[in-house]
Amino acid sequence: MASAPPPPSDGIGIANLPNQRHKIVAKHGAHFTVMVVGESGLGKTTLINTLFSTELSPAKQYHKRHQKQLDKLTEVEIIKAELEEKQFKVKLTVIDTPGFGDYVNNRDSWAPIVDFIDDQHEAYMRQEQQPLRKEKTDLRVHACLYFVRPTGHTLKPLDIEIMKRLGTRVNLIPVVAKADTLTQNDLVTFKQRIREVVAAQGIRIYQPSFDNEDDAATQHAKMLIEAMPFSIIGSTEDVQTADGRVVKGREYLWGVAEVENENHCDFKKLRSLVIRTHMLDLIHTTEEVHYENYRQQQMETRKFGEPKPRKLDNPKFKEEEELLRKRFTEQVKAEEARFRQWEQHLIAERDRLNKDLEMAHSAIKALEAELDNLQVGYGRGSARR
Repeated sequence: MASAPPPPSDGIGIANLPNQRHKIVAKHGAHFTVMVVGESGLGKTTLINTLFSTELSPAKQYHKRHQKQLDKLTEVEIIKAELEEKQFKVKLTVIDTPGFGDYVNNRDSWAPIVDFIDDQHEAYMRQEQQPLRKEKTDLRVHACLYFVRPTGHTLKPLDIEIMKRLGTRVNLIPVVAKADTLTQNDLVTFKQRIREVVAAQGIRIYQPSFDNEDDAATQHAKMLIEAMPFSIIGSTEDVQTADGRVVKGREYLWGVAEVENENHCDFKKLRSLVIRTHMLDLIHTTEEVHYENYRQQQMETRKFGEPKPRKLDNPKFKEEEELLRKRFTEQVKAEEARFRQWEQHLIAERDRLNKDLEMAHSAIKALEAELDNLQVGYGRGSARR
């Protein structure tokens, strides 16, 4: 029996599989969805434009903010763009949430955000159940940047409530907005307090995965974990420093706050986490952890192909229902008061008519008595004649 020929000196070709995979990924590109959540005026739009070095969204006009106060509801805006670098394309989707935390009563203001994340998992799961699955729309959120107002104290109750709900559904990455408004000592203390609250409340935030076999990658991942929450300075403007360098930053009377200076903020760490080193891990975690958790939970409570039961407790509808109920109660009270007044008027009119009737009866009786007297007198006069 003839023996098999020996393999060539360069092997059988299994080692070329990564190259094949690279060609496929380079050809099809990638898609990445990031959500920004936080109060208005914290620089969410500016940070996104700075992060991806392009104007994905124009700056908001906050002097017109009062025109939307009547809605009193968190909105969800979707911004899509296609970025290209070294012939590699990424379809980027940015989910903005204007209106969150901008009101005195922020009860259930996180509901539209949480519902949107769940709805994207639901839509993708429904598409996977269809016979034809070539064209699938995927808006599952891969990363959520939650902006914390730089108060210098700690997280607010609203921050804690929504972060608890987001941490179980999406890769949550907290950031301290406008870090140049705090001194370095205050910023370090503020970040430590946030970490303590996150640990005490059991809030799940994204933890970069690392390979113990790669020491450099492991050290980098640990450095990113220690830097959370990231202190951020956002700016798309070029300013000149005292030594003549032109950088992205903000110019003040005391100097320049540089965006990419790690002594000033953690912007480079955030960019490394979201784009340069862990974008694939964010996508993988979304698919293998968050989406699978949602899919498992739904399949345990629903039959195959059964639609998801819709929630009827929409916060906007609940508020409108309370207003209608209050208005109806006030109208009923007003009608009851008017009815009582009308009833009293009828009783008074009845009493007056009864009194007039009694007086009329008395007058009739008096006239009858007078008539009887006259008849008696007339009879006596006729008898005498």
